Amino acid sequence: MKIVFLALFGWLIPGGTYLLMRRYLQCAVFAILVSATFAAGIALHGGFQWPQAPDLAGLDSATAFLFKAGAFAKLLAGGPYLMARLFAEGGSFLDGRLHEYGTTLLAMSGLLNVLAISGALDLRKERTN
Repeated sequence: MKIVFLALFGWLIPGGTYLLMRRYLQCAVFAILVSATFAAGIALHGGFQWPQAPDLAGLDSATAFLFKAGAFAKLLAGGPYLMARLFAEGGSFLDGRLHEYGTTLLAMSGLLNVLAISGALDLRKERTN
């Protein structure tokens, strides 16, 4: 299969790259891990919206870049992120009492999804050699 298709499927469905490679246990582990981490982040009122100009007002360019990179890390969660954007309000970028913990969990779920994709693609590369 094409690497781009594997990566896109793995992004859309957490652990999906392992699913296409017929490694069902690893698929289940990453699907549960990414989904549970994202759900915990949503439960803790983590902000998954892209930072708007008023949220970044008064920040230097490096700090604003870090805020945008954090928002991009949440986008990497794939399917759970898209579902949350469709069905939840999400509040503002810095909304909620426990938003720091929730936002950290949301970003972590995106990074775990990237870890699953890169691990599966590396495993595929080893198989072909």
